[in-house]
Amino acid sequence: MTAIKHALQRDIFTPNDERLLSIVNVCKAGKKKKNCFLCATVTTERPVQVKMVKVKKSDKGDFYKRQIAWALRDLAVVDAKDAIKENPEFDLHFEKIYKWVASSTAEKNAFISCIWKLNQRYLRKKIDFVNVSSQLLEESVPSGENQSVTGGDEEVVDVYQELNAREEQDIEIMMEGCECAISNAEAFAERLSRELQVLDGANIQSIMASEKQVNILMKLLDEALKEVDQIELKLSSYEEMLQSVKEQMDQISESNHLIHLSNTNNVKLLSEIEFLVNHMDLAKGHIKALQEGDLASSRGIEACTNAADALLQCMNVALRPGHDMLLAVKQQQQRFSDLREHFARRLASHLNNVFVQQGHDQSSTLAQHSVELALPNHHPFHRDLLRYAKLMEWLKSTDYGKYEGLTKNYMDYLSRLYEREIKDFFEVAKIKMTGTTKESKKFGLHGSSGKLTGSTSSLNKLSVQSSGNRRSQSSSLLDMGNMSASDLDVADRTKFDKIFEQVLSELEPLCLAEQDFISKFFKLQQHQSMPGTMTEAEDIDGGTLSRQHNAGAPLPVSSEKDMIRQMMIKIFRCIEPELNNLIALGDKIDSFNSLYMLVKMSHHVWTAQNVDPASFLSTTLGNVLVTVKRNFDKCISNQIRQMEEVKISKKSKVGILPFVAEFEEFAGLAESIFKNAERRGDLNKAYTKLIRGVFVNVEKVANESQKTPRDVVMMENFHHIFATLSRLKISCLEAEKKEAKQKYTDHLQSYVIYSLGQPLEKLNHFFEGVEARVAQGIREEEVSYQLAFNKQELRKVIKEYPGKEVKKGLDNLYKKVDKHLCEEENLLQVVWHSMQDEFIRQYKHFEGLIARCYPGSGVTMEFTIQDILDYCSSIAQSH
Repeated sequence: MTAIKHALQRDIFTPNDERLLSIVNVCKAGKKKKNCFLCATVTTERPVQVKMVKVKKSDKGDFYKRQIAWALRDLAVVDAKDAIKENPEFDLHFEKIYKWVASSTAEKNAFISCIWKLNQRYLRKKIDFVNVSSQLLEESVPSGENQSVTGGDEEVVDVYQELNAREEQDIEIMMEGCECAISNAEAFAERLSRELQVLDGANIQSIMASEKQVNILMKLLDEALKEVDQIELKLSSYEEMLQSVKEQMDQISESNHLIHLSNTNNVKLLSEIEFLVNHMDLAKGHIKALQEGDLASSRGIEACTNAADALLQCMNVALRPGHDMLLAVKQQQQRFSDLREHFARRLASHLNNVFVQQGHDQSSTLAQHSVELALPNHHPFHRDLLRYAKLMEWLKSTDYGKYEGLTKNYMDYLSRLYEREIKDFFEVAKIKMTGTTKESKKFGLHGSSGKLTGSTSSLNKLSVQSSGNRRSQSSSLLDMGNMSASDLDVADRTKFDKIFEQVLSELEPLCLAEQDFISKFFKLQQHQSMPGTMTEAEDIDGGTLSRQHNAGAPLPVSSEKDMIRQMMIKIFRCIEPELNNLIALGDKIDSFNSLYMLVKMSHHVWTAQNVDPASFLSTTLGNVLVTVKRNFDKCISNQIRQMEEVKISKKSKVGILPFVAEFEEFAGLAESIFKNAERRGDLNKAYTKLIRGVFVNVEKVANESQKTPRDVVMMENFHHIFATLSRLKISCLEAEKKEAKQKYTDHLQSYVIYSLGQPLEKLNHFFEGVEARVAQGIREEEVSYQLAFNKQELRKVIKEYPGKEVKKGLDNLYKKVDKHLCEEENLLQVVWHSMQDEFIRQYKHFEGLIARCYPGSGVTMEFTIQDILDYCSSIAQSH
């Protein structure tokens, strides 16, 4: 235990400035034996703090670790369990009670005794010791402790100072020389006092004997003072000599300072002159380039660009304080200003001429594009103008007024040029969409120029007339715009899709190229956002598509980013109206075209937004997409309205309703168009609206039908809808597909039961009476004793239904069903097979009643189930 105590003191308590006083090896009572140590400690620093610490070995067992500590003042009760018998158990009452079992009673008693002593010494609050032997509670102070605590303040006791070895030796010698040193202390003390007096007298005599030597020392000091006075006289003379030298040196220093100041000023003046000459002197070659440089050739443009940069550097040089007051500087600045003004006017005039010249060259290329669905390429024009990009940047930083004027002139001219090109381009697209090549001569593909001279309005009239010839007045789903389904040709729709795609494919690179050119030529930053634009939000596919209001006066330009957008709006102001006109024309030709346009436009909007969500192209196409989406929604709404207005003939079978068949064709076409499309959600919403309309109006027509039974109308049409949805596998209509199947099944069963009725009517009435008697409480085997339901009556009824009569009745039923059902859905055999099953079920029911109510009578039906199957099969084959 001593080794453990030393190890704990060294490893745990010494680093914490604590001293270990007692230790006991314990384990918790009532649990598995996991030994640990309870330690009583005090701190080495004052005020002293007394603690109890629980220490246990680590899991690896190679070192001890401190687990928990309690202040001794928190201990309320120490319970030793038994004051008489030896018992290793004891309890410590802190906030909770800890029950311990010591490894031995001796360790427990030693630990409790230590706690009692620490309590008596350091604590005001006394701990209750219960069941503790009185022998353990002895008031003693642990060795090494010479302090007490009273009221929390420590009172330090004088510490005894031990004699060293020499002092001990001297005392021993002294005591050996006196016989009574030990036996008679008073005599020894008196002797020591007498000897001390003798020594004091000797010291006084020694001091008096040294007076002569003190006098000699005083004389030597006086002589030394005289020597010091002489040295001070010599130093004073030396100081006077040095004072005159100091005055001469001050004069020399002042003269040197003036010379240094003059040199410094000369150096600074030379530096200022060199600065002005180096930074405000423009080379003659640069001046000549600015005044006479050729702005038409690449070499001349490069020379002018370098000269303009040099001039800008000279004008923007940061002058030092006072430079602006020099006449030479003012004159040079005025010269630079005149050069800048002259070159800015010359550059602006030349660029305006370049705009005009390039425009004429561009117009000459319009002829070859007019008859083709292609927009002219402006890349050569952009390439030539980009040579002046650095000069435009120079003009922007030096003369913003002329830069702004050039920007306005460029927008005015280019807007007219693009307007001609785009309108001609859309005229060709409209003619190709209508397919009226003969009539197009009226609108003039004249001569070699190939320009379309017909107006947009006249072309629109032509398109409406030509499409009107292909329309009928049938109210059908495919009649999106009063067009007959028989006249719609897949090739025409494919042609429209290709033309519309080509139009968008031509516009997209045109706008992107122009925007990129504007950014580079006018030195504007491509923007990622469009602050300051008012938007009209429209919900499309669960999201919000913002429609920008570009009409009217342009918004104030708040940054270079907005300036690009404003320029693009001005230059391409005709794109959005032309696209809207083209969309309106496509919708008039065939409202199915709104499906193609929605998919194509959505794809191009998505592509444009990936490049730059705030670009002019993205915004314009987004606006047009709103119109396309509205047309699409309007088309769907019209179809639902047309379903509600559908009328059926009262004299003929209903069969498959037109809008049911047309929904099939619509869904098939829509699935092919929207395959892998971004706006699949729009189609899913349209599907949901249309299928709900189909369901509601099928039921409405079935309720109004007079010629065809309601169950037949519902059965046939919902069977057709279920087959369509199963074939197309439209995921968003899975619930409707299940609903259609359920409705088909329910109405098939209802029709079979209603049409079949009671083919063996008298026999059916007979057995209904039998079942009524059984329901009244008569036992089944006693029914035959009833007068109206005896065996003779049963045989009489059975004889009325021989096999021939049954077959005849089934044949009439088959003809009746054949009249009700339509040929296109081909459900006759399905219905007939269901009726056969229902008839067999009734037959089995009758046989069961005969077996239960007339046992052993030998009465049977005059035909069997096999006869029924043969009758039904032969009837079906004969028809």
